[in-house]
Amino acid sequence: MSWNDKVVAVTGGGSGIGEAVVKELASLGSSVVVADVDVAGGSRVVEEVSADGGRASFVNANVADESGVDAMIRHALDTYGGLTGAVNNAGVGQPFLKLHEVSTADWDRVHNVDLRGLFFCLRAEIRHFLSTGGGSIVNVASGAGLKAALGQASYVAAKHGVVGLTRQASIEYIADGIRVNAVAPGLVATPQMLSYPQEAQDAYAALMPIGRAAAPAEIAHAIAWLLSDEASYVSGATLEVDAAYMQK
Repeated sequence: MSWNDKVVAVTGGGSGIGEAVVKELASLGSSVVVADVDVAGGSRVVEEVSADGGRASFVNANVADESGVDAMIRHALDTYGGLTGAVNNAGVGQPFLKLHEVSTADWDRVHNVDLRGLFFCLRAEIRHFLSTGGGSIVNVASGAGLKAALGQASYVAAKHGVVGLTRQASIEYIADGIRVNAVAPGLVATPQMLSYPQEAQDAYAALMPIGRAAAPAEIAHAIAWLLSDEASYVSGATLEVDAAYMQK
């Protein structure tokens, strides 16, 4: 199947890694559903893709709500007549807190989007792909899904869950033609990170063996490959896209 025949839904597509994924897939020829709670950001991304000759449309979808995920899939079917792939990227972070300082509200806020919301997406996407003969899914995890990160108990737990769900779904559905993989980015120059004081940005960059943050497009390239037919024998993998950070 060529990229021109693919329809991919990207959650959190209105900024950061999600925006880079949308633009990468559209440049390859795919039709892209931009799902986000950020109406302004999602609409801007669609306008920029369209201005470059790509195909994209926006749907206001909150992944923490089952009905929002269902609306995303209906939008893909109504707008493009199908859905062949999905990138489950929507997520939120947490402030620096030791585990004993994490409130129940802090815990729930992160898990409702980063893990519970991703489960809703996976479940809905798999149900759809079971009815169509297959598809490809990429979940955006994190290096925090593979090791501890100081002051990030909620986020670490949620992202470890993303890796676990990726492995579970991959083994349960590979025989149905459904591939499920994940990426584990390191430090990425997202709008959130770029909003930090320069001193903090420099300190984070110094932790990376390469000495800098990744551009969102560098993560998007890896995600596009996992979605593609070139990765037809890859399922259950969590691809570290972190310039060797996990090897420290």
